[in-house]
Amino acid sequence: MKKKIAILGSTGSIGKILVNLISKDKKKFNVKFLSAKKNYKNLLNQAKLLNVKNLIITDKKSYLLLLKLNKNKKINIYNNFNSVKKIITTKVDYCMCAISGLAGLQPTYRMIRYSKILAIANKESIICGWNLIQKEIKKNKTKFIPVDSEHFSAWFGLNFINKKKISSIYLTASGGPLLNTPLKKFKNIKISQALKHPNWKMGKKISIDSATMMNKVFEVIEAKNIFQIPFNKIKILIHQNSYVHAIIKLNNGLIKIIAHDTNMKIPIFNTLYFNTNKIIKNSKLNIDLLNNLNFKKVDKFRFPLVKVLNKLNNKSSLFETVLVAANDELVNMYLKGKIKFTDIHKNLFKFLNRKEFKKFKDIQPNKIDEIIELSYYVRSKINPLSV
Repeated sequence: MKKKIAILGSTGSIGKILVNLISKDKKKFNVKFLSAKKNYKNLLNQAKLLNVKNLIITDKKSYLLLLKLNKNKKINIYNNFNSVKKIITTKVDYCMCAISGLAGLQPTYRMIRYSKILAIANKESIICGWNLIQKEIKKNKTKFIPVDSEHFSAWFGLNFINKKKISSIYLTASGGPLLNTPLKKFKNIKISQALKHPNWKMGKKISIDSATMMNKVFEVIEAKNIFQIPFNKIKILIHQNSYVHAIIKLNNGLIKIIAHDTNMKIPIFNTLYFNTNKIIKNSKLNIDLLNNLNFKKVDKFRFPLVKVLNKLNNKSSLFETVLVAANDELVNMYLKGKIKFTDIHKNLFKFLNRKEFKKFKDIQPNKIDEIIELSYYVRSKINPLSV
């Protein structure tokens, strides 16, 4: 029997890798639907490649253009995720949630009840809505697998290990494009410099987050939620090669090091073929690389945003939504040339210290809508005048 698949965000970087993997093994999969925001041409091509009969495209203009392009009417096209209940009659075996940003939170939450296995690549679902996501996962007996290379590595390394045995988890960070840039030059960092990641090909937003180290702050929050351990047990190590993704130190004295090539195909492949004997083509073990792993502590003068973690409680709250939304807006302003690179961290700290937002540290989200509404409010408060 074919494995039933759903892909949220199939035209993004994660989605494209997954579509490519499935296309090479089509006899084993039945893709129930694909979704995208605007990239209707790519979405239609993917549907033809994988013989998909249902597409969801959320941008209204792109939806209308896709309707025109779908001349033979053999594909059902929908404009929102309410249509999932029409498409999915029995649970899919595997759902990839790869919509970026807070836009991915509601669809991810919705798909829990329709999925046997939920692979989540959407950071915001885990950072902002984890208490709600986790309850829904337990309620529907859905298996969760994290996709991000660091979290997948730690999750894989901790399989069948009691969480009480964890002494600490180390997440690695490449240091991004500015690791060796003189600090005096940071104020005038050009957008092109900040986007030039040495190891990974990523979108603009996540590339800037990597340059500021905010991406790693988010990953620490994710790890705290996923593995249910306090912040003081999660460490960040600079590892320029991006070969080791997670190190797990156990209370019994053992240390697990999970490494793989800098290719997101590897964690994605392993979420799709988990518990099977499927083999992935990959490079030989690089002994030279293993002999030169070089781990360093994070320089907090170079990457001041790591100090954001000192402002967070172990208990999840709406304050994480404030953090995500404020950072998103500041990065967007930088990419538009409205603020300097160093203004991102300066204004973020200033913003997080506001009394009207600090109160959210003691409030847990009760509904997904609360998170979305708060994110809109935070964004409205960030502009060149308010920061």
